[in-house]
Amino acid sequence: MKWEKIAFSELVEFSPRVTLEKGELYDNIPMDVVDGGIKYVQEINQRLYTGGGAKFGNGDTIFARITPCLENGKIAKVKDLEKGVGFGSTEFFVFRAKENISDPDFIYYLSKTDIVRQPAIKSMVGASGRQRADKGVVEQIKVPDIPLPTQRRIATILSAYDDLIENNLKRITLLEEKAFASYKLIVKSEKLIGGKVGDLADVKSGYAFKSRDWTEEGLPVIKIKNIGNNDIDITDCSFIPENIAEAANKFKLNSGDLLIAMTGATVGKIGMMPRTEISFYLNQRVGIFKPKVKNAELFLFCFFNEPTAKNAVESLASGAAQPNISSGQLESIKLFYPRLETLEEFGNSIKSDFELILNLKQQNTRLREARDILLPKLMNGQIEV
Repeated sequence: MKWEKIAFSELVEFSPRVTLEKGELYDNIPMDVVDGGIKYVQEINQRLYTGGGAKFGNGDTIFARITPCLENGKIAKVKDLEKGVGFGSTEFFVFRAKENISDPDFIYYLSKTDIVRQPAIKSMVGASGRQRADKGVVEQIKVPDIPLPTQRRIATILSAYDDLIENNLKRITLLEEKAFASYKLIVKSEKLIGGKVGDLADVKSGYAFKSRDWTEEGLPVIKIKNIGNNDIDITDCSFIPENIAEAANKFKLNSGDLLIAMTGATVGKIGMMPRTEISFYLNQRVGIFKPKVKNAELFLFCFFNEPTAKNAVESLASGAAQPNISSGQLESIKLFYPRLETLEEFGNSIKSDFELILNLKQQNTRLREARDILLPKLMNGQIEV
């Protein structure tokens, strides 16, 4: 079925800019959008938002309007706000469904499509590096005029995928917490050896690809931007052709490789390479731990989640305009570890949990791919519901 077109503003209300009143109670400010969810800071910075911002509530869609967040698809639906209302910067649009006209979940999924995103990206104005989507243009984007009952059916279909993804993420969190608990038990109860990270593993930086190496398609490369909190995003990668990949063959990644960001705002963040059906390669300024002893990568995964390790990285990386840490500095970080037999036993005890984590992450990759293939087809009427 082919839908008629209407202006986006006929389906949504844009949350107006308001001034943050001193003493007003809000949920935390959204500082980043992760996999369709929102990561919050702990407290509102009153001084930062005295110039105004946007209120949002449960059911609203938060849509990043500034470069490069918009291009990277930073879009989330708001839920589980304890106070029912939040307050965000003007770098986000807040889309609110109109009662009896549009469904909140449908608006979220519509916002994720190129129907909305591409015109928003093209509308961006401002100085290089700080461009913002134009509100007037976004309001007038032509979107399909889908009846409310059909909107709800579309949202239900797509939500089923996201519910499965969310359940898998919860299971991953529980498995990681189980590993951290085992790690803490070991380092508290065992006679430990004082040493450094380099005793357990070498740290190697990735391949120094040149600007002319990048292509629109080909084999994907893991960059700093792909390293998150104990995770590696393989959906937003740069690419290299096969001949360049051959030259960088020593930097081909394997499932379970432990990686660390060595530069920028995410310095010190780690993640384990998930299972994939194609080859990925490692870019410079992302480190890979090459274990010297069995199961060292599992022990180091837990260690680099400890405050002491994070503080050590932060201290070594500070002192420059951009945080930066070298392979040698990472290897020099002090740590305490048990005798190698115990370390191996520890790794064997949690290895099956990490295998399950990698399986769940692979499932989530496939679920996202299936959802994203289905999304535009539902919106343009190729698939009737």
